[in-house]
Amino acid sequence: MFSTGVYCFSGEAFYMKVGLVMGSDSDLPVMRGALEICEEFGVDCEVLLASAHRTPEAVKEFAEGAADRGIGCIIAGAGMAAHLAGIVAAFTTLPVIGVPLEGGSFKGMDALLATVQMPTGVPVATVAVNGAKNGALLALQILAVSDRSLAAKYKKYRENMTEQIIAKNAAFQKQLQHA
Repeated sequence: MFSTGVYCFSGEAFYMKVGLVMGSDSDLPVMRGALEICEEFGVDCEVLLASAHRTPEAVKEFAEGAADRGIGCIIAGAGMAAHLAGIVAAFTTLPVIGVPLEGGSFKGMDALLATVQMPTGVPVATVAVNGAKNGALLALQILAVSDRSLAAKYKKYRENMTEQIIAKNAAFQKQLQHA
């Protein structure tokens, strides 16, 4: 699942992987959801644990070289003073998705505001607090623009979600009739 390879040709497009950066090992329980989504779709992730404030050079090096390592989109998860996604975006032209993480006395609101309030020219797409799975799904949608196989997998994923809701509704309606 974790790789350090470069671009791979999949027949119709260059296959790109997802970069995943988190600010602390305490972020892994939430960010694991992004890893699981990528694994479900067969997309490799390059993972880095680095702090925007404590190890800024590592973040810079990761972001600056990401495209050369075959990364097509980066997901950055951090809590509280969540500057990680913004710092990543400052050092790459790849799409960056920020995942604000719950923590501290503001329950993720501080991280959400720090992630979403980016200056013009350095955009960060931001998902919900603890929204690592949606962050991964957005990354896959971005990669799917140039990968028909991935686009087909994503379409099937959405169709399966629809079928599951329809089935749950049918079961729910049946329960209501017998209540």
